Amino acid sequence: MNVTQQEEKEHLEEIKEKLTLAVKRIDEAVRQFSNELREKKQYIHEHQSGMDEADMVSAEQSINRMAYTGEGAVARKRRLLKLGQSPYFGRIDFATPDKAANPVYIGVYSFLDETQRQNLIYDWRAPISSLFYDFELGEASYATPSGTVQGTIELKRQYKIREGRLEFMLDSDVNIHDDVLQQELAKSSDDKMKNIVATIQRDQNAVIRNEEASVMVIQGVAGSGKTSIALHRIAFLLYRFRETIAAKDILIISPNKVFADYISNVLPELGEEHIPELGMDELAADLLDNRYSFQTFFEQVAALLEHHNPAFIERIRFKSSFEFLSQLNQFLLHIENTYLTVTELRVGRTVVPMPFLLAKFKTYHRVPLLKRFALVANDVRAYVRDAVGRKLTGQEKSTIGEAIPRMLRMNNVLELYRDFYRWVGRPELLKLDHRLHLEYADVFPLIYLRLRLEGITAYDQVKHLLVDEMQDYTPVQYAVLSRLFPCRKTILGDVSQQVNPYSASSAEAIERVFPQADVVKLFRSYRSTVEITAFAQRISPNPHIIPLERHGQQPTITRFNSPQEELQAIEQLITAFKSSGNHSLGIICKTQRQAERAYEALQAPGVHLLTEESTTFKEGIIITTAHLAKGLEFDGVIVPFASARTYKTEVDKSMLYVACTRAMHQLTLTYSGELTSFLAD
Repeated sequence: MNVTQQEEKEHLEEIKEKLTLAVKRIDEAVRQFSNELREKKQYIHEHQSGMDEADMVSAEQSINRMAYTGEGAVARKRRLLKLGQSPYFGRIDFATPDKAANPVYIGVYSFLDETQRQNLIYDWRAPISSLFYDFELGEASYATPSGTVQGTIELKRQYKIREGRLEFMLDSDVNIHDDVLQQELAKSSDDKMKNIVATIQRDQNAVIRNEEASVMVIQGVAGSGKTSIALHRIAFLLYRFRETIAAKDILIISPNKVFADYISNVLPELGEEHIPELGMDELAADLLDNRYSFQTFFEQVAALLEHHNPAFIERIRFKSSFEFLSQLNQFLLHIENTYLTVTELRVGRTVVPMPFLLAKFKTYHRVPLLKRFALVANDVRAYVRDAVGRKLTGQEKSTIGEAIPRMLRMNNVLELYRDFYRWVGRPELLKLDHRLHLEYADVFPLIYLRLRLEGITAYDQVKHLLVDEMQDYTPVQYAVLSRLFPCRKTILGDVSQQVNPYSASSAEAIERVFPQADVVKLFRSYRSTVEITAFAQRISPNPHIIPLERHGQQPTITRFNSPQEELQAIEQLITAFKSSGNHSLGIICKTQRQAERAYEALQAPGVHLLTEESTTFKEGIIITTAHLAKGLEFDGVIVPFASARTYKTEVDKSMLYVACTRAMHQLTLTYSGELTSFLAD
């Protein structure tokens, strides 16, 4: 072992000792707290009768304060124990013109030596830590709230420390993290998304640390780490603005519960609390006050995959266009200008003149139309009260309350929405059965009209919105999000991974709703081997994609005489997987029906079926659909039934691309009959 390595091992032992001491100090403090707490409670119990209200309030406050301090200590202890496993992953020796180089160790959290008041480990989000991500040896600088610090990096080193042991270290005087990155990516994937603090790349770091953008749009190819980057960005903003924003002030709009569970580890691993998340369908049910039943996005995609219905596709396509959003906006003006007929109003003997009413409606022009009636009615009541010089009777009040809304031709939002299609001359585009069950494509247009006509302010507490799988949402959905959440946003996705090509949004489309957005495009793919990436390119070519140079087996396509033979072969692949040392295998079908059939045929221990109802992501062997597998990754992927009969439409092609790009190391496709034309070259 060379001197450097010996010194580094000694330094690691020293840090671990200090961490152990710090944990002991916390334990001692917590013990003391709980004793004090017990005594305080005992005292209150014994002296309750003699205490006045002020004494009680003050005693209660001090108990709450103690409990709060205790909770803080427990969280601190959890962080220290985690640091004990892997205290740091990087080091830079940075010299400034007036200060010699000092080693700066960088870890997931910071660690302060309280006796010497000095930082032994810096949090990866601290300003100085950005040097590690942004620069190689030589001149470097980092921004701080009080200005830029210039200097020189004299040494840059990376470590892999696991369970308190130094596995390896590398002096990085070449390209950032390539060796470490390769080693990390070659490992197998398990049941949760990981933090990537040790391998954040320079372009990713710029996105994570961007404080200025009010809307950040990340368009990244499959495997570019977009979700991971977005979550690290949230962790950075929580660290940077911790005085004004907490985990509970952030909302993640996630595509489904399984994905939400899959990413649920990342922020707690980075020392942040769990963040609230919501699916688009839950948001919709909430905004419609559960008044209407509606088809979910999952059901819409399933319907598109099961039957090719041109009228259904046309309805979706029309309602997913920008044209549609601007027509809705024009219709709102039309309602305002032509549906409202203001006439003079008689209440008993009093006449409320039309100019008075018009002026009142104008006064409230900023208030949503259907909310104005109550305000105008109040003003009319005051006018009549002054005219007759007495309090109004209940009858007079309700006469006014009923007469004002009647000045609008119709004041039910669903009726107005139906009227919109008559107004554009396409009544056939709204399909509503007697139970008022809405198609998914109508849910957000209806919500948009509700927002504009009734106003909803349910989500004022959200200070940052994160939207994943951006390509699956339409302009109307973005217009709703824009009005509901006036806060900052991070929006991410990949237009190649749309599950519904009739309603996909690219970064450019989203920019039309948010002209102020900063758009970042990520072309480097880290997930799959070069061979798997090249294979997926045959299905959906993207000339800009840059695979990381990591090689593996060529994907295989095997033909069988029947689906039964196919399933028998998959059984053998499952057996081989179990002894392979890999952790996760995804068997990804096109439809839920296929997935259920495969699951019944492959009944084996450790095989899980993911459905729309699933709420957790389990390690091992998973059978699911491409729609539900979006955002997940597996060591190996099997795509069964890849025949021309299964994969034929544009939607099918998207699904096939999504399925193949989930694979990290190994990809196998099976089929019987004729191979799909998307793979036939």
